[in-house]
Amino acid sequence: MVNKDFFQALLDLEEQRGIDSAYFIESLESALTSAYKKNFGEAKSAYVKLNPEKNTIKIYSYKTVVEEVVDGDKEISLAEARLIKKSYKVGDTVQQEETPKNFGRIAAQTAKQVVMQRLREAERSKVMDEVYTKQDELVTGIVRRIEGDNVYVDLGITQVDGILALKDQIPGEKYKINDRIKVVVRAVKEGFNSPYVQLSRSSASFVRKLFELEVPEIASGEIVIKNIVREPGYRTKMSVYSSNQTLDCIGACVGNKGMRVNNIVNELNGEKIDIVPYSEDAGEYIVSALSPATVLYIHTNPEDKTSLAVVPDDKLSLAIGKSGQNVRLAARLTGWKIDVKAKSAVPSLNLDDNKDDDNFDDLFDGEDAFDDFN
Repeated sequence: MVNKDFFQALLDLEEQRGIDSAYFIESLESALTSAYKKNFGEAKSAYVKLNPEKNTIKIYSYKTVVEEVVDGDKEISLAEARLIKKSYKVGDTVQQEETPKNFGRIAAQTAKQVVMQRLREAERSKVMDEVYTKQDELVTGIVRRIEGDNVYVDLGITQVDGILALKDQIPGEKYKINDRIKVVVRAVKEGFNSPYVQLSRSSASFVRKLFELEVPEIASGEIVIKNIVREPGYRTKMSVYSSNQTLDCIGACVGNKGMRVNNIVNELNGEKIDIVPYSEDAGEYIVSALSPATVLYIHTNPEDKTSLAVVPDDKLSLAIGKSGQNVRLAARLTGWKIDVKAKSAVPSLNLDDNKDDDNFDDLFDGEDAFDDFN
């Protein structure tokens, strides 16, 4: 069968949808072969071959040459085979072109079904590929609808909305239809009809991406975010480091007159952000992590990664933070358990005259000094 229009339609699909026509050929050959057998004999050995160069669709049946025919649908006698070609011998395969009546109509119906199915699959795959490129990325979307606690955000991808669930929202934030919001694509999963895209504004990753956007030195890798922890809507602590000793990591993140960090704080609706220098020295790192509190002395126990920080009496509440938030975040940032005590609570420790850590050891005897704030 010659069908120029059919092959032209495949080329048109390739041009309009960007889907290679070869993507359809193998599926069409398989489907047309099944359709042929269904209508002209399931037992037959046959296949359909599409030739785009010649615009032809051909059906071939094939039989094995045998001495005595048992299955007429699949076998041909040696005598009959040699009437077709004298060189045939037992075991050879005889292939013949078939031209069944009405197969053109059947082929057209089958081809339409296959093309539509493959088209949907190809477009779905294309959408999935596009969505996967955005995973873990910061994107700007438009709020399209709100259903219960879920906010559906248009990400600019055909037929795909991201879902901002309650747990991924910043506490206290209110959203309205057509609001433009920044989100990080937290996860992409296969859905029944379309990809399921989970978005987040509450994750530490969201703040990390905002800093990468605002601070060129972080985006370029000159400054490395060693760790970032967060209680969304309240406080974020972030430690930074650079191998370039002349680079002011904290100053770069804060920006001229606080412009860079203020842009991020505004995006987070006033959430406090503590940016501290990372240090390999655990004591120094913990002291920095307890910012904005002042630490008079620090004692660390590397064996179980516990530490005791002594602070001025009037800074105790600041060091601990509301409901333990500051010390809890400091512990998560550093990976150490941190117990905070006021100077007056350790009278046996002479902080003015003794710089030695030995006095701290007495505080551990018979006392569970460390609260797990994780």
